Amino acid sequence: MSLREPIASDHQLARLLQIGVVLQEVIEARSSKHIESNDDLDGELHGLLEDAIEQANAHRQRLETLIGDLDADSVAYEDIEPLVEAQYQADQDFDDIVYDQLCNAETAYKFFDDLLDALAESEATVGIDSDDLGRTLEDLREAEARGVEAVTDVMEERA
Repeated sequence: MSLREPIASDHQLARLLQIGVVLQEVIEARSSKHIESNDDLDGELHGLLEDAIEQANAHRQRLETLIGDLDADSVAYEDIEPLVEAQYQADQDFDDIVYDQLCNAETAYKFFDDLLDALAESEATVGIDSDDLGRTLEDLREAEARGVEAVTDVMEERA
């Protein structure tokens, strides 16, 4: 399944939205692990991570609503968290944490941007309101763009 091709069915759309859920779950799990594993986080970085957790949770809920409207199942957070745990390095410093957050936000932004492009090129009729779908995905893309800006602002302040 590729975002380079127009979306042809509800099943394909549901699978792509499920990928979006997984991206949000990874962001939430990694941000949580950074907080749990680093007792010496300064207030600004701790706040950035808390915001990422809240935003990822809200984004996941919005995506799960769309998936539910397509009569498909979402991906449980409990299925993703152990995968993140297996790849997580607890001895990360400020730069590692900030770059990780930047990568997460940029990846999610690019995903939503590509998904919107694939929807725009699609001639298929999907089983949910196309306008609502487009608005939701645009909102999520813009929120991820703001997340990228927030992380780069923190990076610039520290430079």
